[in-house]
Amino acid sequence: MPNIHSSISFGLVNIPILMNPIIRNNDTSFNQLHKTCLNRISYVKYCEHCKKALKEKDIIKGYEYERDKYLTFPKEELDKLKPENEHEIEIVSFIDLKEIDPTYFEKSYILETEKSSKAYNLFCEALKKTKKVALAKTIIGSKFYYCILRFASVGIIMTTLFFKEEVILPEEEVNPKVNERELNLAIKLIEEGKGKFEPDKYQDEYQNNIKDAIDAKLEGKEIKKSKKKPKKQINDLLEALEKSLKK
Repeated sequence: MPNIHSSISFGLVNIPILMNPIIRNNDTSFNQLHKTCLNRISYVKYCEHCKKALKEKDIIKGYEYERDKYLTFPKEELDKLKPENEHEIEIVSFIDLKEIDPTYFEKSYILETEKSSKAYNLFCEALKKTKKVALAKTIIGSKFYYCILRFASVGIIMTTLFFKEEVILPEEEVNPKVNERELNLAIKLIEEGKGKFEPDKYQDEYQNNIKDAIDAKLEGKEIKKSKKKPKKQINDLLEALEKSLKK
């Protein structure tokens, strides 16, 4: 859904924006084919009761309140249930980003202006100076979201959030009891393995293998599975930590 027109509601200030996803699917695209003739498979929406294929206009949504009993909702009725100002990003409050568990982060969008906007630039600078993020609510497509708006060097990035009922976490907190010597070795292993987040260096190894396999198949070569040296299994935790540090 590129170029979604919306606006940020900041007090009585209205900031028109264009919303674009900043994540793209990097997976190699495959088509499903009939194994015998290699023709592409088509998908038909079919009614078993009427024994016929259906068009989109023939389909409505239904809620099953009892087995095989449905309440039907045409699109027009569902549209009536959407909150007012659905094409608006309404700010609810300003919070610290660290208050939000990353588990709740869903999808991110870049919010841009069609042309230079004094209000947009002011909002960016205000978020930057206060080091706060805006908690907001909006609708994308047919789904209602809470989201956060944060300042980044490229502009304002909006990240939609999962709702509490969508996030399934164990109710019982982990309170582990550990051996002090083993803990010190584990901490030392972490300290020696310190690094920086460098996304340019990280490659999708599986997708790279698929792309290489496509090139190889085009050249008529056989696909061979790469062999990895098996790791030696060490069952004693203390011994495993000590040998990890030596390695």
